[in-house]
Amino acid sequence: MNKSVFKISKMDCPSEEAMIRIKLQSIRQIIKLNFDIPNRKLTVYHNGNIEEIHNEISELKFDEQLIASERTTETISDDSISQRKVLWTVLVINAIFFILEMTTGLLSNSMGLVADSLDMLADSFVYSLSLLAVGGSILRKKSIAKIAGYFQIVLAVIGFFEVLRRFLFPVEVPDFRTMIIVSILALMANVVCLTILQKSKSKEAHMRASMIFTSNDIIINTGVIMAGILVLLTKSQIPDLIVGGIVFVIVIQGAKNILKLG
Repeated sequence: MNKSVFKISKMDCPSEEAMIRIKLQSIRQIIKLNFDIPNRKLTVYHNGNIEEIHNEISELKFDEQLIASERTTETISDDSISQRKVLWTVLVINAIFFILEMTTGLLSNSMGLVADSLDMLADSFVYSLSLLAVGGSILRKKSIAKIAGYFQIVLAVIGFFEVLRRFLFPVEVPDFRTMIIVSILALMANVVCLTILQKSKSKEAHMRASMIFTSNDIIINTGVIMAGILVLLTKSQIPDLIVGGIVFVIVIQGAKNILKLG
């Protein structure tokens, strides 16, 4: 078996990692891919020549460089079963909180909660794609990526225009109690998800991508909690609309990255 290491300068987000994984999946001589996100490195365990693999990565134009390629006797373990259990767990948690936040957001008149629910939905899509990365056809992954991406963009654009409408034509001030309580519950759920993902100790791209998305969610949950506190102090809907608008933009950006996978 050979071990080849690439430096990929433009591999700076989970979507790019997933694009590389999908791009290389049809190459049968690849045994395993290990991604090092902080250092932007990809280690490929493979049989045969590295040339075809290098050419496929080059087509993505991520500014790659082959820095080492050598024979290795390392043992490659298969942890796909444990990965599936972890991903199914966090997927279910995110799906439940999408429903909870969307429902309470609409009832409490909070765009921050509605936006955060869409972010939870986006994560559910990411976890679904990660599950497919453990096993499944390239065509199926691409199809789901396209559907997920377009669906998120449509919902986020509608939400963003609703934020603008409420800026121009003020409505009832959101219920700050619901905002704070539900966001704290969502924060706790994301902390649980992140802990589960970290305990898996997986270095696979799709697992690390899931960790990054969940870490970002914790920041968003904190922002909605702060917005709820500011709504209480100012008796205004403005803090809720600002946070909602920011989160909708984040969801749209995430959807664009998912669309690249299709």
